[in-house]
Amino acid sequence: MKKNHLEVSRDIRKIIIDRAYSCGQPAHLGGALSMVDLLTVLYEDFLRFDSSNPLCIDRDIFILSKGHTVLGYFATLFYYDYFSEEVFDTFQQNGSKLIAHPIKNLKYGIESSNGSLGQGISYAAGMALAYKKKSLPNKVYVMMGDGECNEGSVWEAAQFAAEFKLNNLVAIVDQNGFRNDGATAYSDVLHLAKMWGSFGWNVIEVNGHDHLEIHKAYTLAAMNDDKPTVVVANTIKGKGISLMENNNDWHHNRITKSSYDQFIGELMGNNNGN
Repeated sequence: MKKNHLEVSRDIRKIIIDRAYSCGQPAHLGGALSMVDLLTVLYEDFLRFDSSNPLCIDRDIFILSKGHTVLGYFATLFYYDYFSEEVFDTFQQNGSKLIAHPIKNLKYGIESSNGSLGQGISYAAGMALAYKKKSLPNKVYVMMGDGECNEGSVWEAAQFAAEFKLNNLVAIVDQNGFRNDGATAYSDVLHLAKMWGSFGWNVIEVNGHDHLEIHKAYTLAAMNDDKPTVVVANTIKGKGISLMENNNDWHHNRITKSSYDQFIGELMGNNNGN
């Protein structure tokens, strides 16, 4: 029986916690957990892909721009059978192809290398423009962080995408309110959605943990015919683990055996994953 979105999100969060513990090293957990519901709806309902044929020419593209949250991305790719558990077991180990930031590997579904924040949106815009010039229907989705939007290169790419009317480009901003060194600067005065709108983008704000809202936003993005779309998703950093939620100590941290048992128990006792 096919799982519902809530169960998929729960399972992906469990994979994140399992791998973060088993790798024996610190990992970027808060932002990995906050974006899970956004990825679940995207991969379940919208992104065209075939993990058995990852190079298929009609696939849509997903780019993780906030590369430090790669464990959430890897957990999603693993869930959708892009690589085996044997491969995933090498996460953050010497010689692994799965390290702390994404390294382009199309066989594993990883479309770009990302580490320096602010670069993914430029890469995505370039791919979207290429698809339009070739009159191809492929869509490009890029996941960003709200702290990442401090980078000037983000707004250069935003201007470029609007100028060329890249309606096949969808940016998803995981607005969890934190960056590495504390809270982000966005507020009623410096409002992130208004900033994107001022650059000529179609802007949709959603609860980034409400699957129905997310689904509606992605649907509306696909219907837009003259602008790039940004989905500004209000999320909770560390979503799904009470100790981590809105706790920036878990931006990058190590899971111990006792905390692992606590976290897994909490996830598996929460049937809706949210």
